[in-house]
Amino acid sequence: MSRVCVIGTGYVGLVTGTCFAELGHRVICVDIDSVKIERLKRGVVPIFEPGLEELVIGNSASGRLGFTTSYEEGVSGAEFVFITVGTPPDQDGSADLRQVKLVATQIAKSLQGYAVIVNKSTVPVGTAEWIARYVKESMESSIPFAVASNPEFLREGTAVSDFLSPSRVVVGSTSRQAAEAVAALYAPLRCPTVITDPRTSEMIKYASNAFLATKISFINEMAHICETVGADVCEVSMGMGLDARIGRSFLDAGLGYGGSCFPKDVRALAQLAEGNGFHPQLLHSVMAINRDQSVLVIKKLEAVLHSLEGRTVGVLGLAFKPNTDDTREAPALAMIARLCSHGALVRAYDPVAMDNARRVIPEQVKLCADPYEVAVDSDALIIATEWDGFKRLDFGRIHSSMSFPLLVDGRNMLDPVRMEAIGFSYSGIGRGTHPAPMERKNGNGTIKESALSKA
Repeated sequence: MSRVCVIGTGYVGLVTGTCFAELGHRVICVDIDSVKIERLKRGVVPIFEPGLEELVIGNSASGRLGFTTSYEEGVSGAEFVFITVGTPPDQDGSADLRQVKLVATQIAKSLQGYAVIVNKSTVPVGTAEWIARYVKESMESSIPFAVASNPEFLREGTAVSDFLSPSRVVVGSTSRQAAEAVAALYAPLRCPTVITDPRTSEMIKYASNAFLATKISFINEMAHICETVGADVCEVSMGMGLDARIGRSFLDAGLGYGGSCFPKDVRALAQLAEGNGFHPQLLHSVMAINRDQSVLVIKKLEAVLHSLEGRTVGVLGLAFKPNTDDTREAPALAMIARLCSHGALVRAYDPVAMDNARRVIPEQVKLCADPYEVAVDSDALIIATEWDGFKRLDFGRIHSSMSFPLLVDGRNMLDPVRMEAIGFSYSGIGRGTHPAPMERKNGNGTIKESALSKA
């Protein structure tokens, strides 16, 4: 088995290092955050990712997985050095490579023998060649090395299973020997392997994410049309997805895509195209449609409540998707910002993402202990993240506690007929239904209001 160093212990780095250890390799993960490293040594995982904590604890106990803040300790004896640091968007939308540059500098100073430097961070096309030049120029003495690109295709919430049961492994290098050595690390997984040149490898990553984002924006645009003509986008998605050429995945209409990958990767690819003299019209449309999804929810609320000023709106879900605590680019947060700007009083809840959300949401937003507290005296309730537990809520209890039973299902996860039978004015995304005039409840019963003006 091989000696592997993984630099960076974020979502990609920690999952990559831990799963390589699970495959039997000896892995040491490097991070400059000493607090995080000490916690990892104690088996405390800093992110919510199903199955990851158990693997960290088990492989640490076996001696196959270790953690350090020392580049020298991590890099010096490694056969493979993986770069898994963040590449956030710069001001112009391009990928910010400052962390990659810092890591490359430390690798150049710490190498003591031949190793393959493997970039797993999502980076612009041509970065592998740049890393090779930069490391060589930064070395104090000449040490042989090779560089490979090995893009990741992990989905937050299913990252462990994605690593251990991958759809494919892509490796790009100018050295066939180095590429095959990297591919051999994954040999126990018995999955399709693509070995190509570095630029093509880097482009595969961007093109894959851009295409998936395009599918999401496409079905959201279809949802707009469905609402106009009275069709149900959920049935449309199912009918489309039965065609093997199309497929059902990523065809769920909702509030749009978010997270650490799709938003920045689509922007970065568009910027890369424009920097090379090409106007990426489709990519700009994908981004515009995604931005407009939070506006759609505001319009749905205003269609019934008219003004949102002083209205109490509950939001269920803050993470950008279920099974993660990641709130980066979460559609729920963009929507909450719009609600606050319209004068709404916002309450919110998420099963695992409350701490991360607390750092970035407007301070006037009230974070509640459970979904039922969110609903109390609310004029509207929005489902923003499709947590499975939300399906099992007591919606009769929720209905009885709300001031107005307006339910906006931003993820189309509930049965409209059942919700309307309970008494909700239900509005999904592209479901072909429209909320009827609502009844305002008071202590003496109900008073029908067509405009729902505040008393």
